[in-house]
Amino acid sequence: MSMPSDLEIARAARLKPITEIAHSMGIEANLLETYGEGVAKIKLAAIAELADRPKAKYVVVSAVTPTSLGEGKTTTTVGLGQAMQYIGQRATIAIRQPSMGPTFGIKGGAAGGGYSQVVPMEALNLHLTGDMHAVTSAHNMLSAMLDNHLQHGNKLKIDLHNITWRRVLDVNDRTLRNVVIGLGNKGDGIPRQTGFDITAASEVMGILALSTSLQDMRSRLGRVVVGFTTDGEPVTAEDLKAAGAMTVIMRDALKPNLLQTIENTPVLVHAGPFGNIAHGNSSILADLIGIRSGDFLITEAGFGADMGAERFFNIKCRASGLTPDAAVLVATTRALKVHSGRHQVIAGHPLPPAILEENPDEVHIGGANLRKQIENILIHGVNPVVAINAFPGDFPSEHEAIREIAQSMGVRVAVCNNFAEGGKGAIELANTVVEAAKEPNHFQMLYSNEASLREKIEIVATKVYGAEGVDFQPAASRQIDSYEKNGFGKLPVVIAKTHLSISSDPLLKGAPTGWRMPVHEARSSVGAGFVYLICGDIRTMPGLPTHPAAESIDIDENGEIVGLS
Repeated sequence: MSMPSDLEIARAARLKPITEIAHSMGIEANLLETYGEGVAKIKLAAIAELADRPKAKYVVVSAVTPTSLGEGKTTTTVGLGQAMQYIGQRATIAIRQPSMGPTFGIKGGAAGGGYSQVVPMEALNLHLTGDMHAVTSAHNMLSAMLDNHLQHGNKLKIDLHNITWRRVLDVNDRTLRNVVIGLGNKGDGIPRQTGFDITAASEVMGILALSTSLQDMRSRLGRVVVGFTTDGEPVTAEDLKAAGAMTVIMRDALKPNLLQTIENTPVLVHAGPFGNIAHGNSSILADLIGIRSGDFLITEAGFGADMGAERFFNIKCRASGLTPDAAVLVATTRALKVHSGRHQVIAGHPLPPAILEENPDEVHIGGANLRKQIENILIHGVNPVVAINAFPGDFPSEHEAIREIAQSMGVRVAVCNNFAEGGKGAIELANTVVEAAKEPNHFQMLYSNEASLREKIEIVATKVYGAEGVDFQPAASRQIDSYEKNGFGKLPVVIAKTHLSISSDPLLKGAPTGWRMPVHEARSSVGAGFVYLICGDIRTMPGLPTHPAAESIDIDENGEIVGLS
């Protein structure tokens, strides 16, 4: 018998009143702003209200390097949170808000899956409380202020050829990647080439995720660099007198959103920074609330441990002051078989038949990727737990191969079936995470603020990615020198690279060695608080596939949404 669709499962869920979910966290109704029956925003005053309560154990969920289909990291995060109630623990989950571009593109929604979902599912994937639109509006307000300044004389002497601030939309639209604006009459603006990014790639989104208060967000927005003068000096949103208006637009978006799982576990959904060019983690403010609202706070980091988890440790924890107690590393037989180098998985296409055949030897070969990602957790001094995310059709011998790899590294391992069984299917994982979180941690960041930008880049490339070294292209070297000169050298770094390989080459599977990482370009997100390096063909505005998910999404005769997954 086949399982119902995710949307059918979500609609059949019995939601509790959102005030009741908040009460279970110690948050009373006066600290909520409700949006219908199943969603609420939490006022930031809750942080102070909860300050005297004990801190929860802090767990980050990451993964092996995923295939283009994803390996169920959000589903595992949700299932783990649900499972805690079965072993007498109270958990709160914190995840990113999905972007509507991928929802209507090829990825689909990001509410988890099966019987481990966040609900209401439609609200989560479509608008929610409007935070994405607030980010879009605040970002484009600054764009408009910038071009208005140019139109009215350019008193700041901004170099038209060194403007770094673009525009954003929450859609996948490749035709907007490069555009010319200001065409037409003289009053229509100064003609120049620019482009659009997806909203999740906006620095304003990164600021939303990393701010610790309203005033902190105001300061960060003021530090946003939009370009440089003809003398090479940075021009900021504060210089353009735009930061105040941006803050006003973003004021309500700063409040974390509260939802629940199918099994009524509290879920904080807040911010959705891009996993490639930003730090790919949900908000610090959500964590500051969640860390005082139960026994465990379980959050998720984007893509594999080389990306989201590394940035969780070195960027998010650096800004929040919180330290993790354990990490979960999601692994699937599918992903490890791909990392054997013998199969290719393409989103939107059926799995190759050979990958569905029993072959524990391929899992062992691809296990090099799992070993390296375990190392990437261990070098930060955090205890990892390998979660084998079981898919229908998996073979016990292949699960045993993953277990052998994990045990050979001296780390815990558990199988979870929460997609099909909900929280009950992740009880083994929950018990194992509790054990790991009780052990002493020796959390450490990979580099100090005082290290140079080049040193930070080389540390991440060699220690996390396994590169032999780094090759800085001339343009990137000039930009890095400029950033150091302008006082940005103490910021942490994000390596913008493919998520399909630990290396910067998506075709290199497993745990490649003997390669060198090219740095083509350096860009600054000074307001968010990091510098990011372009190390491959990174698209900040995705395109739609041949048959986007939007083709199947509609309204039925009863006014209900259909086709959303």
